[in-house]
Amino acid sequence: MREIKAATIRRKGGPFQIETLSLDEPRPDEVLVRVVAAGMCHTDMVARDQLYDVPLPIVLGHEGSGVVEQVGGGVKKVTVGDHVVLTYMWCGHCKPCLRGDLTYCENFYALNFGGTREDGSTATRDAGGPIHDHFFGQSSFGTFALIHERNVIKVPKDAPLELLGPLGCGIQTGAGAVMNALKVNPGSSFAAFGGGAVGLSAVMAARVAGAAIIIAVDVVPSRLALAMELGATHTVNSRETDPVEAVREITGGGADFTLESSGRPAVLRQAIDALAIRGTCGIVGAPALGTEASFDVNGVMTTGKRIIGIIEGDGKPDLFIPALVALYTQGRFPFDKLVKFYTLEQINQAAEDSEKGGTIKPIIRLESQVEP
Repeated sequence: MREIKAATIRRKGGPFQIETLSLDEPRPDEVLVRVVAAGMCHTDMVARDQLYDVPLPIVLGHEGSGVVEQVGGGVKKVTVGDHVVLTYMWCGHCKPCLRGDLTYCENFYALNFGGTREDGSTATRDAGGPIHDHFFGQSSFGTFALIHERNVIKVPKDAPLELLGPLGCGIQTGAGAVMNALKVNPGSSFAAFGGGAVGLSAVMAARVAGAAIIIAVDVVPSRLALAMELGATHTVNSRETDPVEAVREITGGGADFTLESSGRPAVLRQAIDALAIRGTCGIVGAPALGTEASFDVNGVMTTGKRIIGIIEGDGKPDLFIPALVALYTQGRFPFDKLVKFYTLEQINQAAEDSEKGGTIKPIIRLESQVEP
């Protein structure tokens, strides 16, 4: 048992409260990570606001990066001192997992939003009793996190560790949607509907993939300007211009690929309508459970359009996260331009800045620096 400092959510809507908690020692298949930094994602706010049925009180955080402090007796994947990124959790034994479809694990919701390990236990407590944890298998808004070895990803020690946490979810989602799920190909056209961290990661990935036309659609001028810096060839302010008409005009009939990351049904309809014949729209936005959307059935059927759901970018984290690190260190995937750092004590400010659009990707620093 060790003492940690962590941000908890105790009631719907927050705020995050900084508390001293107790954390168990690792089980044989677990890894104790000293958290250096943790990205803040829209899904943290979804859980805070109870748009998903996440039990309270809970320690959130699911884009952690840190240094391995201790390993259980059965762990072979990492050793003490390794630098790691923490990602989503999967069970490893259901049919999708056995096929390699890790992001579509039959137990994905329970393991990532259930607030416990797979066996229903928790590792965190206060003086009054257990605190829910294992959010996305990690709960990284704390100085230490206890994680199954399955969702710990080793990264090179010469990479900037405090920057890498968002690769575990938001950045992985946007980039993977383009590279793994949509399979955007050289010379094609791509439109990102939503210019947050996921949408802008998709823009960068589309550039890496060789798309000839890359369109960013958003309502915040600063985000559209950044999209051009990151690789967009065109931008559309959907408050000023009909985005469907604009995308059709830019592409000469419609985009080969679109990605909807805002979680808004009306924007999803635009992303579908903006497709070319035989085009594909990917959905990564996370609205409240039960949200429904509509589209023109004949408009989809008669043009051969496809609409696909995408979780975590369809990535296999042990392969994809190191690949993104390599692209970053080569200067081809500059996701550092999305981030702003905050201390743990500033976590509520980080959430507010993110929701108002002033900060694209907040990262909560738990340590000021890391020795290689």
